[in-house]
Amino acid sequence: MRDLLLLAIVAAGCLLALRRPWIGIMLWTWLSLMSPHRFAYSYAYEAPLAAAVAVCTLIGMLMSHEKDAPIKGVPVMFFVAFTVWLTASWIFGLDAAGDYWQWNKVIKINFMLLVSLSLLRTKEHIFALLWVTVVSLGLLGAKGGVFTILTAGSYRVWGPPGTFIEDNNEFALAMVLTIPLIRLLHMQVKSRKLKLVLVAAMLLCSASALGSYSRGGMLAIVSMTLLLWWRGDKKIQWGAVLLMAAVVALAFLPEQWFNRMSTIENYEEDRSTLGRFSAWTVAWRLAFDYPLGIGFSLARPELFMKYSPYPDYVHAAHSIYFLVLGNHGFIGLFLFLMIGVTTWRSAAWLRKHGRAQRESQWAADLGNMAQVSMVGYAIGGAFLSLSYFDLPYIVMVLVVITRKWVEARAWEHEPTYPPGWRTLPGLESIEVSISKPLVQSAERPRGA
Repeated sequence: MRDLLLLAIVAAGCLLALRRPWIGIMLWTWLSLMSPHRFAYSYAYEAPLAAAVAVCTLIGMLMSHEKDAPIKGVPVMFFVAFTVWLTASWIFGLDAAGDYWQWNKVIKINFMLLVSLSLLRTKEHIFALLWVTVVSLGLLGAKGGVFTILTAGSYRVWGPPGTFIEDNNEFALAMVLTIPLIRLLHMQVKSRKLKLVLVAAMLLCSASALGSYSRGGMLAIVSMTLLLWWRGDKKIQWGAVLLMAAVVALAFLPEQWFNRMSTIENYEEDRSTLGRFSAWTVAWRLAFDYPLGIGFSLARPELFMKYSPYPDYVHAAHSIYFLVLGNHGFIGLFLFLMIGVTTWRSAAWLRKHGRAQRESQWAADLGNMAQVSMVGYAIGGAFLSLSYFDLPYIVMVLVVITRKWVEARAWEHEPTYPPGWRTLPGLESIEVSISKPLVQSAERPRGA
């Protein structure tokens, strides 16, 4: 039944994508982030669903006049340069044939992100992408959070099999990065019931991240919480609330969770941590001997034998920085870092200029929450291997498109939809178009 339902949803989405290709982007994002086919039991598990959606989206884009050039800002320029560089690193790497599967996976994601930048322009598109992203990962977080609560944190939470976030550590970071996006939607909605649902989603994602037993995830949560507290009002009151929430949460966690977290201090006795140090040393030394990079396979016994002080500890890098450094050299790391730096600056621009107009206040909120998510990625990612995962780049896409929207003063020529507790930000046109005519923007002259 699951397989049939999933195929029906994808088939309907593919048909819609032929007419409105931006809908194909939403369907692709759902399949890529949530991987619902990994919860199927039969033919849908290995079916090329994402490929079918991509083909229909591209056909629809070719027939559509509503598309732009994908290069919409400096972050995208660095993103394209990084994609080209990692491709060259793969071609001239140590094992191009063996690394093909990973390059193929990464290049498909990056290509569809560029297609997203070409097709998405309006506020409706921005909020549609935001909602799809939040629901896709929020459902996984809610499931993991409920499991953590019911088992009192006695077992680890894992992500969907065969995905970037299958490992408990990567899954934890994905949940942490989702929390600020949920908070962004929470700031926009008017419905009290929906606000409560989003609050519950944030709490369950936090429980899911803690229940993964990920030390990197814990550090990411702490760093994001501190940034939110620092930027918020009523610091004393909110500080007390956060402190009480932390005490309550920690009181329900089992002893093995604290034993796992304590290895941050006693890293000399932890084989996993020593393995990380071993991999980081290999990545650093390797970058000097292979300026173009080696492709996508850093964890090679022969490399650890040559470059590591602990040659027996053949270990994945478990760091977004050292993974990129070891795979693609110093130039690859520079391009990767510049994607983050320039996206941060664009988000800061939104925080400043979005407040200037009532119609763009939500853009300032988006810039703020994007930076919070990026802080979690920068700190938690220092200990986790999620260099190629979609979500940080989707945040880049949201920031870049929103900045273009604000720069163009798009609210002057896009319709304004009446508020209501039944409407979702950015998607209210779906309901309004059925029930009542659109309300003209105050700045738009009647009949224009």
